[in-house]
Amino acid sequence: MPVNKQSGSRMRVTEVEEFVRNPPPGFSVETLGSGYRVRCNEEKRLVLIDDFQSCGKKIVFHNSLGRKVKMHNLWEYSSMRKSLLSKEIYLLISACEEQSSVSNKKAARELSVVKRYVVCIDGNEPFIKWQLERGMDGTISSVAGESYRVDIDLTEEMESWAAKTSYLMTS
Repeated sequence: MPVNKQSGSRMRVTEVEEFVRNPPPGFSVETLGSGYRVRCNEEKRLVLIDDFQSCGKKIVFHNSLGRKVKMHNLWEYSSMRKSLLSKEIYLLISACEEQSSVSNKKAARELSVVKRYVVCIDGNEPFIKWQLERGMDGTISSVAGESYRVDIDLTEEMESWAAKTSYLMTS
């Protein structure tokens, strides 16, 4: 069953298979022998998805910055901040189920990926923008000449969505 639901108006969640079969406006999908190449209009969208396997096929988001973005100076930080606060942001999440491990007592809690989803959030939506700014504002004061890290936590939104679909979410 394809999922393309909105949690309020803050996010859209689409199964990866549905996303590839029927890409949203601004995206195109090229079928390759070993998988798919997904392209998008970068003026309005920011894709933060690493390459991954789904149903035995490799899915590559062309020009994606990946899950972790390194910024080396204030200009790069400012540019990324502007993108995050003005574009639709696309992320990959995994719906997982807990599995008990009988053979390995140390790893009593193992997760098995059940389904993958592409999540779209609007960085310009007031609540999302506030959350993003809050995470980035605490970082800017410590960046003079040092490397820094900004974690954007969407756990609350994803847990709310997961509760409605009865999955355990991981990023």
